[in-house]
Amino acid sequence: SSEVLKAIENVIQGVLQSLAQKKAPVLTVANRTDWRNIEFKDSVGLQMIPGSTTKQIRSDCPQSAKRFALILKILSMIYKMVQSNTFATKRDIFYSDTLLFGSQSVVDQIINDISCMLKIPRRSLHVLSTTKGFVAGSLSYTEEDGTKVNCTHSATAITVPSNVQGIKNLNSHAKFILIVEKDATFQRLLDDDFFNKVSPCIMITGRGIPDLNTRLLVRKLWDSFQIPIFTLMDADPHGVEIMCVYKYGSVSMSFEAHHLTVPAIKWLGLLPSDLERLNICKDALIPFTKQDENKLASILKRPYIACQPLWKKELEIMAASKLKAEIQVLTSLSSDYLSRVYLPNKLQFGGWL
Repeated sequence: SSEVLKAIENVIQGVLQSLAQKKAPVLTVANRTDWRNIEFKDSVGLQMIPGSTTKQIRSDCPQSAKRFALILKILSMIYKMVQSNTFATKRDIFYSDTLLFGSQSVVDQIINDISCMLKIPRRSLHVLSTTKGFVAGSLSYTEEDGTKVNCTHSATAITVPSNVQGIKNLNSHAKFILIVEKDATFQRLLDDDFFNKVSPCIMITGRGIPDLNTRLLVRKLWDSFQIPIFTLMDADPHGVEIMCVYKYGSVSMSFEAHHLTVPAIKWLGLLPSDLERLNICKDALIPFTKQDENKLASILKRPYIACQPLWKKELEIMAASKLKAEIQVLTSLSSDYLSRVYLPNKLQFGGWL
């Protein structure tokens, strides 16, 4: 915490020095969303390069003066929380002054900018994000406050903890981890008691694009157990994008890649080649939109696809057919095909990439 306080004090000292010299204070933050500032490393994923380009947030310019003020406001809130060892969610911060901040996304972006500017992980800033992910299966752990959580005997899923760093005594007999893109599929597998039937496993869903806590938990489980991690996604560009976020990280959070990515993740399904192999009826597939075409074209250009020739092949099948499919398409074969046939066969015969 002293490191965080010192980093904030240095920023404020810079502001005061500028004012003392009768200059308009300026804050410098890295350009987090610029691909030119990102390099790809097999072992880490997408990470920010050391000398990345920056942008200046000036206090004397009408376009950025408000943002400058909001950064200082949130820095003062973080400073107080670190001093008093209290925590707040990003939502709490927004609701502390909705008129001032205007929208939740403004708060979210500023917190990420501050984290990047100070080179301090977000959870060390005492800012928690509200969790939307779920976990179920062969896993038990103790939360920071001493609460014991057992996901094994629960008929319903457990919410991913909001302080993943604080959990300890992780215990599991799982043979693998299955990341499921969507909540509906996750709940279906839960109802079918999938994680007990095939072999003990841990199931996680970020319910779409995963939040920070879900990604931190996947990474923590990987560090703790070193067991295979598979993804079950829709066979569409959006599903592939989500899988890449878990495996290689995202551009906007590349400054935290070391804590968040798991490059060992495998693509289990739904593969575009599966649709042909299983003779899925063309009527059950969905035609691409212009947005899908653009998204797929942009994914194919990314640096990590070059080192994944088998993934590239699947994406080219998708691009050629201009058709996509949701995991639910398997119910056209039989209502429990996913848990009874598809997943057990894939896991047994190594049908992943």
